[in-house]
Amino acid sequence: MIKIISANLNGIRSAAKKGFFEWMAAQQADFVCVQELKAQAGDMTDTFLNPPGYFGHFHYAEKKGYSGTGVYSRTQPDAVITGFGNPEFDAEGRYVQCDFGNLSIVSVYCPSGSSSPERQEAKFRFMEVFLPHLAALRAQGREVVICGDWNIAHKEIDLKNWKSNQKNSGFLPEERAWLSRVFDEAGWVDAYRLLHPETTAEAYTWWSNRGQAWANNVGWRIDYHVTTPAIGASGKAAAIYKEARFSDHAPLILHYDWPIQAPV
Repeated sequence: MIKIISANLNGIRSAAKKGFFEWMAAQQADFVCVQELKAQAGDMTDTFLNPPGYFGHFHYAEKKGYSGTGVYSRTQPDAVITGFGNPEFDAEGRYVQCDFGNLSIVSVYCPSGSSSPERQEAKFRFMEVFLPHLAALRAQGREVVICGDWNIAHKEIDLKNWKSNQKNSGFLPEERAWLSRVFDEAGWVDAYRLLHPETTAEAYTWWSNRGQAWANNVGWRIDYHVTTPAIGASGKAAAIYKEARFSDHAPLILHYDWPIQAPV
């Protein structure tokens, strides 16, 4: 059995001040994938780099205070891959992959398009190049868990106010159709939805800081564990942690009935 957590920190320094690393230590997870570090290598403390009992591997953005991803693991990986081979988005620190035998753990931070039309165009460019990468990764025959902030609510059930958001970034028809292709064409699995089918409403992982979104649970489900089918089917439990707030996202926790070091 392995326990994997995905958490968008909206700034690792901010999340640390809010108790994230104390909470993480108590979780006893095997892998913790983090996104939106908003830090460079020189900003990382020993606790950020290697919390007690963990090894950390990171992909930093070139731009200061922006993006960034990381994977914490209890054992050192056999291989670490930072970036997925696209210069534009690798410069933004959006992808880190750690391999353990035949198991790969990936932390990904897909672009948001909500700040400007230019960033939405960048998001579309990311989608265009990331789908072939997902297909190639799937073709390797490895078992993979891709944790992260995908910045897309897939279906109407995945956000509170879906009717009024159909023209907004994160719920555009093109974005939703692309995520459907990830599952239906490329053969990946939404591990949370396998355990909690679409009859389970309000499984939100992000709430706007504007207004009373958190208080009124006006949220979006944009954080996922996207997995290869076998490990996804082995999922035994899933939870969204909301007892404490470390950022505008909530950690997504899944347990899989799977060996950590699957044979190669």
